[in-house]
Amino acid sequence: MPSTETINPLRAINEEFQQIEKDIRLGGGLKAIERQHEKNRLTARERIDLLVDDPAGFTELGLWAAYEMYAEHGGAPGAGVVTGVGQVEGRTCMIIANDATVKAGAFFPMTCKKIIRAQHMAHMARMPLVYLVDSAGVFLPLQEDVFPDTDDFGRIFRNNAVISAEGIPQIAAIMGFCVAGGGYLPVLCDTLLMTEGSGLYLAGPALVKAAIGQEVSDEDLGGASMHAAISGTIDFKEKDDESCIKRVRSLVKKHDGMSKVVKSEGGEAPARQGEDIYSAFNGGGQYDVRDVLECVVDGDSFDEYKGEYGASIVCGYASIDGRSVGVVANQKMVTKRVMGGQAHGGKGGPTHSVNMPGVIYDESADKAARFIMDCNQRKIPIVFLHDTTGFMVGRDSEQQGIIRSGAKMVNAMSNCVVPKIVVILNASYGAGNYAMCGRAFDPFISLAWPGSKCAVMGAAQATGVLAMIEERSRQRKGETIDEGTKQTILKAVADSYNEQQDIRHGAARGWLDRIIEPHRTREELIAALDMTQNWDYSREFRTGVLQV
Repeated sequence: MPSTETINPLRAINEEFQQIEKDIRLGGGLKAIERQHEKNRLTARERIDLLVDDPAGFTELGLWAAYEMYAEHGGAPGAGVVTGVGQVEGRTCMIIANDATVKAGAFFPMTCKKIIRAQHMAHMARMPLVYLVDSAGVFLPLQEDVFPDTDDFGRIFRNNAVISAEGIPQIAAIMGFCVAGGGYLPVLCDTLLMTEGSGLYLAGPALVKAAIGQEVSDEDLGGASMHAAISGTIDFKEKDDESCIKRVRSLVKKHDGMSKVVKSEGGEAPARQGEDIYSAFNGGGQYDVRDVLECVVDGDSFDEYKGEYGASIVCGYASIDGRSVGVVANQKMVTKRVMGGQAHGGKGGPTHSVNMPGVIYDESADKAARFIMDCNQRKIPIVFLHDTTGFMVGRDSEQQGIIRSGAKMVNAMSNCVVPKIVVILNASYGAGNYAMCGRAFDPFISLAWPGSKCAVMGAAQATGVLAMIEERSRQRKGETIDEGTKQTILKAVADSYNEQQDIRHGAARGWLDRIIEPHRTREELIAALDMTQNWDYSREFRTGVLQV
């Protein structure tokens, strides 16, 4: 007889996402990998495996970048670059490696954004950077979207200069081609290595001949021997990828500016196992977010802050693997609210009402703002767990000052001087996304579970609004809208909106850093906290004017 056991929906979608990730990691595909090997060069992932102390401990960032984008150009899996954090000789480093199996490592618009994001994270946490360079430069068919703006190609080089000026170590190793403007990246780093057979030049032989009529070989124009002996541009010439990476590891080991990771003494095991997340979480209904926290934080470490007040947001102090953190989490179950008699003209004493699941109310925002400020006083990172449909609306909510309270929470969160770590569990909509440290508010790292959603509002509400706009537009043109046409419009709008709110859509565009396996949330948070060990907590916390 067939099994009647059903797979947990969250577990099923996680398995689907894991299979897609395997395909993305192939980059340009098996044939492109073979071509890279035929040149006696390793792929970006093979280079990283050699570079880091433990390949299994490498935390990849931006894997979904450019997912299902640039189809007219054959796609760009991972945006043609691998970024992530790993230990090199015991030092935590941000690693950026061009993937030459994807369009020869050319820069697409999302390639730039992905590298800039990695640089920004390294800058925030004062992490050393290692660049493994192998790129043909700008992808010319999309040059107008790659070249000119503040989040485009040139910003990478600006970041190189600023990061170097702040004393954060940068090492670049050219193990392939480094062409045109891309040549500034390695030369703006502190230390530069180059393998034999690689090329570093502003213009290749063909372009030089076209521009000035000069015929010159690759080696004379920009080979490793030329740059080592004549131009003096590089610091180390290496025979091949393996010897180059060995040298990088040796240099990292001898750099006093790269402090070794200090492992925490660890904490108690969580009250519940990671696998219990699948039963604790209910994406289609209500659940108590404290049950999820029991699978994540150290056992018996959660001290809930103002537990009976502002219950639609759960705040508390906890430890994760012995590291102190603050937690701000949306509550996805109906909670009770008690309002003083003054709210109703002093008649009848306190009144009772309920808070809807996942909705942020005024007193919850007030509580969260106060808690965020206290975490900054304590100098502890804050973990934001998203599952919100946004702020409460309506006459009562407006009269109770929901905008003022929400602004207070946004102000406190925006001005944090401590690391902000985000995990989107399910929904992250509208201004709720902002208040819970959405992408626009400088989270150190943004993580999300498979199947989660992020948009200005939920699909049902958005579909109704957008479909109404479309109907009225057609009516103004004199078109008759019968029931069949109306349903067609509704379906088209719903399909489009559902695609846009899918977390993969956001991940493709760089709005988050990792889609993680739910049962490994604790391990992911431990890795994120490890990345922040060099964080500068000396900055003063200030909020400016608060609407009280």
